[in-house]
Amino acid sequence: MRLTPSPLWHAAALALGLTLASAAPMAAAQNLQALYEAAKAYDAQYLAAVTQTRTAELRLAQSEGLLKPSASVTAGATANNTDLPRLGRGDTNTLNAALQGRMPLFNRSNALSVEQARKGLEVASADLQTAEQDLIVRVAQAYFDVLAAQDTLATTRASKSFITEQLASARRNFEVGTATITDTREAQARFDLAVAQELAAENDLRARRIALDVLVGRTGAEPRPLATPVALPPVTPNAVEEWVTVADTQHPSVQRARVGLDVAQLETKKARAAEGPTVDLTGSLGVSRSSGSSATLPGVSNSATVGVALSMPLYTGGITQARLKETLVLEDKSRFDLEAARRQVAQATRVAFFGVQSLQAQVKALEAAEVSSKLALESTQLGYRVGVRVNLDVLNAQTQLFQTQRDLAKARYDVVVNGLRLRQASGQLTPADVAAVNRLLAP
Repeated sequence: MRLTPSPLWHAAALALGLTLASAAPMAAAQNLQALYEAAKAYDAQYLAAVTQTRTAELRLAQSEGLLKPSASVTAGATANNTDLPRLGRGDTNTLNAALQGRMPLFNRSNALSVEQARKGLEVASADLQTAEQDLIVRVAQAYFDVLAAQDTLATTRASKSFITEQLASARRNFEVGTATITDTREAQARFDLAVAQELAAENDLRARRIALDVLVGRTGAEPRPLATPVALPPVTPNAVEEWVTVADTQHPSVQRARVGLDVAQLETKKARAAEGPTVDLTGSLGVSRSSGSSATLPGVSNSATVGVALSMPLYTGGITQARLKETLVLEDKSRFDLEAARRQVAQATRVAFFGVQSLQAQVKALEAAEVSSKLALESTQLGYRVGVRVNLDVLNAQTQLFQTQRDLAKARYDVVVNGLRLRQASGQLTPADVAAVNRLLAP
């Protein structure tokens, strides 16, 4: 009589493999939200974007000073000794101090510079939003890469256990004369391959864990798996053009390009403003003390002045006109950059949308394939016991089932991550989406 593992044994082996792969770390496992918060405080790329935004804020504060009054203090001391024929020798000592101030009344160029600095802050904010969205996707990808590697290792080990039992069964059957050496050799070949696959899966899991640790700045980060039964959220809205419309207004790249066009237009206005006048209110307070035999007015004298200074350029050698032509060309370039950004974002959004839809369909297909593969394995095992199937048929059916289960788990993770990528492609990805994914995980 031929011996072969039953379907119940197979289910127990798979459950045992998954348990061994995940039970130990679950006690200290972290969810996606916790690891994302850790990455925000550690990731160099994100922190660089935060620093750049702070720099833009300080640059705006500097430019705003162009529209505010300024004051300065000057002081000096002089000593003068003279020796003239027939007039004799004389000396003069002078001490003076002055407070000078200037208040811009009209300076179109400075006002436009301040507006450009405000636009620069908008650009930095868009870059920060891009960095935040990129961090969310990178953390989620690394998170689910570890889970996928864990599942691969678990299924590989369960498959190896199944093959080990099948190999033992083939050897026993060969010893009692109910099977040929071919069954034993086929099972041995599959066992050797399973050992190699297990080693590769262990190394891949190790590499995925290192990548996650480096990203979040922790050692031994353990992600929580998806809650069972797995309930993946649908794509809403279910129309690709709605996603594209939102992307055209909200995506940071498009916003950045629009601000770039605004900055270019402001630069053109600045070039024109260079031909116009500037008006400043000026004033000064001064005190001077003179002494010495040659002092004209010995003693202390005070002075105060208030005035309006007008400056009007008449001729700059063609520099202003050349600069204006340059800014008009750069303005056209910014328009083309904006259009390119809109097209790229629209394309990426469409690709991401159909990618998520395809993955969701794959998940449904793989779920059906898993059920069919289980039934096929059971039928093959039954046929093997009654002598109408050979050992290789059982091994092939078992391999198909484990590969299907591995691919199903990976497809589910891809749906979650690519759902985040879709929101990133349309410019809608926020930390609230991390919390939404977090609710899909096991408590």
